[in-house]
Amino acid sequence: MNRWVLGLGATFGLVLFAALISWAGSQGGVRVNDISLFVWCAAGIYCFQWLIFIHAWISQTELFFDLIGSVTFIGLMVVAVWFAGDYDVRSLVIAGAIIVWALRLGPFLFFRTRNAGEDKRFRQIKTSFPTWLMVWTIQGSWVFITASCALAAVTSSASKPLGLLFYVGLALWVTGFAIEILADRQKTIFRSQPGNEDRFISSGLWAWSRHPNYFGEIVLWLGIALMSVPVLVGWQLATLISPLYVVILLTWVSGARILEARAAKKWADDADYQSYKASTPLMVLWPPRRR
Repeated sequence: MNRWVLGLGATFGLVLFAALISWAGSQGGVRVNDISLFVWCAAGIYCFQWLIFIHAWISQTELFFDLIGSVTFIGLMVVAVWFAGDYDVRSLVIAGAIIVWALRLGPFLFFRTRNAGEDKRFRQIKTSFPTWLMVWTIQGSWVFITASCALAAVTSSASKPLGLLFYVGLALWVTGFAIEILADRQKTIFRSQPGNEDRFISSGLWAWSRHPNYFGEIVLWLGIALMSVPVLVGWQLATLISPLYVVILLTWVSGARILEARAAKKWADDADYQSYKASTPLMVLWPPRRR
């Protein structure tokens, strides 16, 4: 009973929060059949997750979980641009940046899970209907809230010339995307080398940050927000929660928090790891202190 209360209660809370963001993001936006396009997109995100959840529950599989997240980002941007009907440079660049990011991340995570045989995060979770439903709802919230300011910009009725803020945002996106790709590549190569299965990586970007891939993720979404903000009006500004949400999610909810706990347990007696942890920032890329 507790699992049902927790799972369904969290699911309801997430949908309620999404409804509030939908109301804010829909202010001053394009409407389709007298309903805000922003709201249509939000509803589509959750309905798609729940539809795939049915298959995931019946099949008891998490193999396509991350891939579905990326597919949702891509579909969201395509639908938003298409129905907004205003193919200005800002909207196309923002949508294109998110699509490129999702096309890279989705397959990367999918093949990583497939090669590992499972995603250990979901080993117990996927056996509980309400908890597994909650996880898919969380993924819908991840897509929606993370992309909310971009979605508000693409569906906005306002139009402004590109300015300094746009180009700064684009530069940040390129920088963050490059950092994320390089960090993931370095770790993949490290893990593929014999004898490194139970070792921690402390070379390349990982000598400057314990989680450089997550830092890159934060930077690129900050760039998306900066490109979006000039055309946001009124309550649409509330969608700028997007980069803050990414920071909270990757630092304190999942991401680094889970990996740090796992590493602390695995290398608790490893003096080299303790030294690495003490001298290397959690997220921000920074030259390591002498160890």
